[in-house]
Amino acid sequence: MADQEGGDLVSQLVDSVREISGLPECRNAVRKMYGNLMRRVKLLSPLFEELKDSEQQLDDGDLKGLQALRVALNLALEVLKSVNDGSKIYQALQIEKTAGKFHAVTTQIEEALSQIRYQRLNLSEEVHEQIELVHVQFKRAKGRMDSFDLQLQRDLATVNKGKEPDLETIKRLSEKLHLTTVNDLRRESTAIHDMMSATDGRPEEDCIDMMSFLLKEIKGCVMLGNPEVDIVEGEKSVMRHRSPVIPDDFRCPISLELMKDPVIVSTGQTYERSSIQKWLDAGHKTCPKTQQTLLHTALTPNYVLKSLIALWCDSNGVELPKSNNKPGRSGSECDRTVIGSLLQKLVIGDSDEQRSAAGELRLLAKRNADNRVCIAEAGAIPLLVELLSSRDGRTQEHAVTALLNLSINEANKGIIVSVGAIPEIVDVLKNGSTEARENAAATLFSLSVLDENKVAIGAAGAIPPLIDLLQEGTPRGKKDAATAIFNLCIYQGNKVRAVRAGIVPPLMRLLKDASGGMMDEALAILAILASHHEGKMAIAEADPMEVLVEVIRSGSARNRENGSAVLWSLCAGDIRLLKIVKELGAEEVLKELSENGTDRAKRKAGSVLELLQRIDSVETVVG
Repeated sequence: MADQEGGDLVSQLVDSVREISGLPECRNAVRKMYGNLMRRVKLLSPLFEELKDSEQQLDDGDLKGLQALRVALNLALEVLKSVNDGSKIYQALQIEKTAGKFHAVTTQIEEALSQIRYQRLNLSEEVHEQIELVHVQFKRAKGRMDSFDLQLQRDLATVNKGKEPDLETIKRLSEKLHLTTVNDLRRESTAIHDMMSATDGRPEEDCIDMMSFLLKEIKGCVMLGNPEVDIVEGEKSVMRHRSPVIPDDFRCPISLELMKDPVIVSTGQTYERSSIQKWLDAGHKTCPKTQQTLLHTALTPNYVLKSLIALWCDSNGVELPKSNNKPGRSGSECDRTVIGSLLQKLVIGDSDEQRSAAGELRLLAKRNADNRVCIAEAGAIPLLVELLSSRDGRTQEHAVTALLNLSINEANKGIIVSVGAIPEIVDVLKNGSTEARENAAATLFSLSVLDENKVAIGAAGAIPPLIDLLQEGTPRGKKDAATAIFNLCIYQGNKVRAVRAGIVPPLMRLLKDASGGMMDEALAILAILASHHEGKMAIAEADPMEVLVEVIRSGSARNRENGSAVLWSLCAGDIRLLKIVKELGAEEVLKELSENGTDRAKRKAGSVLELLQRIDSVETVVG
């Protein structure tokens, strides 16, 4: 941006949105208001990013609007931070005042947006449409306050009137205020104490009494539990004397007893581990139930059945059988033991033990969601990140793939980034083995789902090695690279990085190679790059018109849509390219698409046809 004042202002707005986007999730009574404001503010990011990359001058009116927006966003940040800290009970009691603050911020942002004239700004169509939509959302929010949780308000009013709350009311308050664990209660007690200290013990006396009373009641509910639990336990005691009938599916076909460690053999039948092991140790090579020959003697834990047996035991007052099996082979409790042992090997083991442990963690993280949580909670992620720089190629592969599997969990994405993994993953992408590079690309794609990570990944230099993998990788590697590049280029700054790294020529080669299986991905990336002026120029220099017209003529519905989007971006304001389109006989194809394509394809095709008609009109007048 040529104007220094405007450039600094836009950079500040980018930073404000980024800081707001990085705020933690709200877990108190104002969660809905908090989430709504944060979501709307995040949607402003493409506007500021595109203005930051733009070379245009901003006039005094636009600068005034952006300055007002900066003030409003700073206020929004203050309000968001203030409600996410401190006592949850206090926030609930003050919810009407808080709602007023949120409404005031929303009004201020909407009024600032009203001062900005989007029509005269050099914005891409997608960003222009998004900002208009966001502005409408702010206008709608300005017209009405966010609604409260009526049940929560009724329960608080009941307590405030001096009525003794019943157990159900306290349980609801505990859940709605997110005060359900001992740690929650400790934090709440500390927050109330800090608040009193900060005000020299002189906040509203009635409010403090109310907070103390509620904390005491909720603490009693959490600590002592619901008295109904005792009744359930009594019922279970009676049930134990009834000797409930064990379902046949829960009995071992050999011992006919309730299974405690069910395992599956190669025929698909399930047995108690100790019983089938004795059968195999006796030299038998067949399945006891079906008499089929066993293809192998490996025993696979039946976790699903074990969980069902545990649920049945709990419901019927039957004591869950104790497994004599080695710890760490079944269920999430045992997996924790295994995970702890594997982490110890990562820390103090030799290179062979580290390789083996990383490989096992990779498989455990792939197996199920519980394992992904347990592995992260055990502190494995920083250790795996350290192994990304291992000189042993196989260890590096295991580490990056384990991180890929762990990143499926949303919370783990944040942990992976916070321990500085992105530069290490990019280094694997540049220098690792084929498998390691592919899985590094897939990991970056997974992490880039979060908008703030798109910026960090692009800044870490990921795009050039992704482009290399797009050209040189296996079919799977090319797919991984393409999906990562597409996701990263949703952020405006990464579009510039990709274009300057030379992405357009390889994309054009993939687009022209129908047998390569990469047309869909190449065209999707070109469509997103074409919305940026540098991307548009680079694509135009690659002589794309003939292949684009052919895609619109004979491609899939999605490719025809993306092809028409690229064509429109290129032709808008470029008479030379419009004439080429006309010479290629694209009008009939575009007319057909404007009638039978997807909604977006119809719009794009119609827009290109309008441009062609203008050319005809000009030529007729000149003639």
